[in-house]
Amino acid sequence: MTPIKNEAVATVFKQYPENYRNSLLEVRQLIFDTANQLAEVGEIEESLKWNQVSYATNQTKSGTPIRLDRFGENQIALFVHCQTTLIEEFKPLFSNQFSFSKKRAILLDPEKELPVQELTIFIKKALTYHLL
Repeated sequence: MTPIKNEAVATVFKQYPENYRNSLLEVRQLIFDTANQLAEVGEIEESLKWNQVSYATNQTKSGTPIRLDRFGENQIALFVHCQTTLIEEFKPLFSNQFSFSKKRAILLDPEKELPVQELTIFIKKALTYHLL
């Protein structure tokens, strides 16, 4: 697992109940693993935005930030900027695998196994959004 270097980020993860934390950390690692496969993305910057953990391509500006957080009482979310077309593109392709929140998030059940292949596609698109 990629170590968390930012103490504020580590604190946010520690505040989640275990089942949410574990799922969010899995998604976090998937973001780093996916970024490592894409040379054009560069280093991922992990920080807090609006008290949510955020992953940005500040070095290359290749993508739109991905934020992670709990959503409602029983879901977690991958948020992207609502002015991107990412969610609208994914709704028809993956409506059987994901729930969505308007134009801003993919919602997941932390009690279920992550749909890794589908999430990887989404993360790749987000990390390279400005290159397309």
